Amino acid sequence: MSQLEELITKTKEQVFTAEFPVIDGEGFAKVEKYAKRLKPWFVAVNATDNTAAHAHASNVASAIAMKMHGIEPIMQVVCRDKNRLAIQADIVGASLHGIENICALTGDDVTAGDETEARRVFDLDGPQLIRLATTISRGEYMSGRKIDPAPHLFVGAVENPSAPPFEYRVQRVAKKVAAGAKFLQLQISYHPDRLEKFCNGVVAAGLDRHVALLPTIVLIKGARPLKFMNDKVPGINVPQDVIDRVEKSTDQAEEAYKQTLELSQHALSLPGVRGLHVTDFRHDDTLERLMTDLGRSPRSLN
Repeated sequence: MSQLEELITKTKEQVFTAEFPVIDGEGFAKVEKYAKRLKPWFVAVNATDNTAAHAHASNVASAIAMKMHGIEPIMQVVCRDKNRLAIQADIVGASLHGIENICALTGDDVTAGDETEARRVFDLDGPQLIRLATTISRGEYMSGRKIDPAPHLFVGAVENPSAPPFEYRVQRVAKKVAAGAKFLQLQISYHPDRLEKFCNGVVAAGLDRHVALLPTIVLIKGARPLKFMNDKVPGINVPQDVIDRVEKSTDQAEEAYKQTLELSQHALSLPGVRGLHVTDFRHDDTLERLMTDLGRSPRSLN
């Protein structure tokens, strides 16, 4: 059983996960550098799968490299790039290396990336991918062919609490829970009211008894990343007053940090929320500062 699964299913402790930087150059040197920084604070860290429709080192290779350097991976698997045969091969192959945590997501469209002529696959949708991973964990491929012994997997997914159609978001959670999702890493939300309404809806539907919500927060250095997310990242809307607060401050980096801390504290106060998923675009000492300000202490690595 992975540490992530144990914390979520057997304790009431807060759970903090993070996003590992994409791997292109630098190889193991980069993995070692960031593993050393993330290990003390996070129970598990995402190995991304061609994030934002840009090619990078593969999800399987990245997850294995992270595990070799003492990080428990959450291996993302997207629907966009591979058919069901390749996806099953990746999940079962990763399990050979002891990788248990899987996060299923649709994936940004190729128009978000730098190779827009790439063919979209989408052989499966998000809930189907969750069900596929759950089926593998029971010892079968989608075809019904047996896998003996069955790989032990802890399956999660993503959800966006702040994008329309808002009234359908809790229904999407229900579909993903029915397919086997045990945790949901939520898209970053700069609308605290929308996040609160979403979490209340999940709890009202009784879904919090089956799935852990991990809202995403992002560490940034100023207003420019906020504008980029609003203009370029599908599914993220940043209100103008949020941008103005940072842009018009005398110290954008400090104001951006304060804003992130406030969003983090609000998210942790909501029903159904078990922790946070942290994406760090600053790569400075504010990661440690954030975790400390949230009352966290470095994890024992013995």
